[in-house]
Amino acid sequence: MTMQIPLSPHRVHRLPGMLVFGLTDVGPVRQSNEDNFLLDETLGLAMVADGMGGHAAGEVASAGVLNEVQAYLAAHGGAIDTERTQFGPGDDPDATWSDSDPGAVNLLHAALAHANERLYAHNHQRKRVDGNGMGTTLTGFWRRAAKAPLVLFHVGDSRLYRLRMGVLEQLTRDQTMYQQALEAGLVDSLPARNLLLQAVGPSPSIAPEVRAHLVLPGDVLMLCSDGLHGSVPHAEIAAAMGRSGVENLEQVCAQLVEMAKQYAGRDNITVLLAVCAAA
Repeated sequence: MTMQIPLSPHRVHRLPGMLVFGLTDVGPVRQSNEDNFLLDETLGLAMVADGMGGHAAGEVASAGVLNEVQAYLAAHGGAIDTERTQFGPGDDPDATWSDSDPGAVNLLHAALAHANERLYAHNHQRKRVDGNGMGTTLTGFWRRAAKAPLVLFHVGDSRLYRLRMGVLEQLTRDQTMYQQALEAGLVDSLPARNLLLQAVGPSPSIAPEVRAHLVLPGDVLMLCSDGLHGSVPHAEIAAAMGRSGVENLEQVCAQLVEMAKQYAGRDNITVLLAVCAAA
């Protein structure tokens, strides 16, 4: 059994306006952990990646893409126009602000395209350009300042959730054939839940979801791989997130991982929890 080493230290991290803790686990069945996560306090960046490809390729893909996105934002983030980096008092707290921080949104599109190009080039060198090369999901958020909007980015079927005033909302849409079939109204002969419409790496281009959201004090955010959300019922995820506070993030993350194992989840499990404080 091989154990993926998380790219971030095992401790609570202070991102702008929030505290975050992450945990990844190989799970009860797999021999290796192809999940990974990254937290960068300086950038205000949190990401989860679930790799695929076999023969350690998934581990290479997930860690590599996380590092590529982090490096790109670190190199280019200082050039963003910061004129519109926070919401005004009249802004709707439940609205989605796709253009509230256009510099961050545009830079994230560029960072994801760059990471995909690098991983696709690696597949090309290995003569695996038929869509079956190594790849990874990638879901995360970037918040450059405590009063800035949170900009989510998403490729694949890892998820970002938000618990606000007891209501759990999935902020990302699964990019899977299963989700596509549900939205088309199909009820019979549904595809397997893990068949991705896209991932970072196997194809020369991707169409990521990148959107901005307002964050309020008391919000609890969770990034996770499908090893968690594919096993644990929605109501139990909400209940666990509702117990999250600044003093117990590590314990609640561990509880969520254990819940996935108890529900006979077969996949690797990764979860990041963030508690948002007053700006």
